[in-house]
This record gives sequence, structure tokens and C-alpha cells, in this order.
Amino acid sequence: MNDAQLLRYSRQIMLPEMDIAGQQRLVDASVLIIGMGGLGCPAAMYLAAAGVGHLLLADDDTVDLTNLQRQIAHSQADIGKNKVDSVQRTLLGLNPDVRITALAQRLLGAELDQAVAQADVVVDATDNFTTRFAINRSCVKLRKPLVSGAAIRMQGQVAVFDSRSQESPCYQCLYTEGDDEETNCARNGVMAPLVGIIGSLQALETIKLLSKIGITLEGRLLLLDAATMQWRELKLPRDPACPVCGKASGKPGGN
Repeated sequence: MNDAQLLRYSRQIMLPEMDIAGQQRLVDASVLIIGMGGLGCPAAMYLAAAGVGHLLLADDDTVDLTNLQRQIAHSQADIGKNKVDSVQRTLLGLNPDVRITALAQRLLGAELDQAVAQADVVVDATDNFTTRFAINRSCVKLRKPLVSGAAIRMQGQVAVFDSRSQESPCYQCLYTEGDDEETNCARNGVMAPLVGIIGSLQALETIKLLSKIGITLEGRLLLLDAATMQWRELKLPRDPACPVCGKASGKPGGN
């Protein structure tokens, strides 16, 4: 790091757990964020501001007027533009030292695996089960830690799934294929600050994974009821019968 970076990140470097070594791990790291909506926007902004060296942003959507209520990296002037391009401009305005790879596409199959392979941590900021299951399979296959978040109406959740660990569950230990595909913001609505809270938590868990500080949410599901401002924590055991990471899957650690 140069002198300007040391000054920029000085408030983080002052933390005994972080120090220069932890900050250097962030600067050297790559993070893939899939989804540039309500969760992906704050997650990307905090990761860029915190000094993650390389951010890969993936989303095939364009900015719509209805997004601006909660997707804080976009502005009125961005309506009709690719979300990844909009977020890229915002992030470079926050921190020009961050390298951005903008992927204006829906990642599927080999392209998803290729993007996941480039990352040290994957942030799932998507809003449908089909995509989440695909991301989870790729992360288990390539042994990449996954930071998963979701928010709808006045409820949010965040968890960490780290397939590098023999004990960690995967996303499909929690949900099964065929779960309700109707639960997204377009059909059910969402409170704007809620996605900011969950997206910020995803950024925090990502920073902890990269810098090797603190205790992550691996094996735990954190639930927020924003209507009553109550938090709950659930333990997430690994499912031996999981088709992705369980014994029958044939994946590393699945036996």
C-alpha cells in the first residue's frame, strides 16, 4: 500500500484485529457480487470503500425508476442504463483505487464457474431461488466461501456458507429446490433501509472472511424482523443428505 492508501484506510488499520496485515489482505482480494439491486448496492459500496482491491459485479438488468427507492448506488440519471455500469461509476467515485470488472450478463453454467473461480469470496445479492441454488453449487464445487443475504417486506436474513470447512453447511442444506419462487420484492415489496442493513452485514462478513478477523456467521443464520427490530440466530447444521454438499454428492467434504 502507498501513503495515500494508508491514510484512506487508517481508521480500519487502527483496529488491533485488522492492522496493516489485514488491510493488505483486503487490497489483495477479489470479491464477486452477483446482483446489483437493494443488497448488492450497499455491499459493493462498503467493500469498495473498505479497500477490497478487485470487485467483479454481475447483473444483466437495467436501472428502473422503481429501483431508486432502495438501490442506493444508482441515481435518476442512470435510469435505462446497465446496473453494473451505474454501480461501477459510483464505486470509482468512492475509491478510484478499486479495480472493477463489470459483467452485464446473467451468469450461468461455465460462465458462472469462471466468475466464481476468480473470487476469494462470493456475495449472493440475488432475489430468486433458482439463481441462489446455482451460485451455491458453483461455490461448493470450487470451494469458495459464500455470503448469502435476502430481504423482503420487513424481514431479512444473512448467513455464511464456507465449503472450505468440513463442518459448514451449504445454502441447499437450508432450502430445497422448488421452494417458493414468488417471494421477491417486485411481488411483495420491501422496506428501503432493510436491504441496506442486510447488504451492509454481507459486506462486513465478507471483510471478516478476507481479513481473517472475528467470528463469521458460518453455520449460523441471522434473522431480522425490522417491524419489531428483533434479531434471532439459528444454528445451521450440515445436512448429510444434501444433494450438493452431502455424502451422496461426491463433492469434497461430502463424505
